[in-house]
Amino acid sequence: MITIEGVDAVTDTDFDAVVRESELPVLVEFTADWCPPCRQLAPVLSAVAAEQAGRLKVVQLDVDTNPGITTRYGVLAMPTLLLFRDGEPVKSMVGARPKRRLMEELADEL
Repeated sequence: MITIEGVDAVTDTDFDAVVRESELPVLVEFTADWCPPCRQLAPVLSAVAAEQAGRLKVVQLDVDTNPGITTRYGVLAMPTLLLFRDGEPVKSMVGARPKRRLMEELADEL
C-alpha cells in the first residue's frame, strides 16, 4: 500500500472501531499499490489530513489485503473515497482529484 504521511491505514479487522465509531467524520481512501491515480492522490490526502486535523480523520484501506470491507461497500474502482459521518457513508467519490476540488466536494458534508 502507498504510505501517505499523516494518514493511517485501516484493515478489515479494525475498520469498524476506527471509522464507524469515530466521533469525527472519516474520509476513507480505498487504494492499491498497482493504482497510478492512487499515487497521484497521496500528496492531496496528506495535505488534507494535516489541514483538517481535529476536524476530519483521513485513513486508507488496501483493497487487495482487505476484501471484506471493500466488498461491504461495493468498491469496484480505485481510488474510491468514502466519507463517513456518525458511522455511515454519506458521500462517495471515485478517481483522483486536486485538493481544491476535493475540499469543494467535501464542504457540504463537514
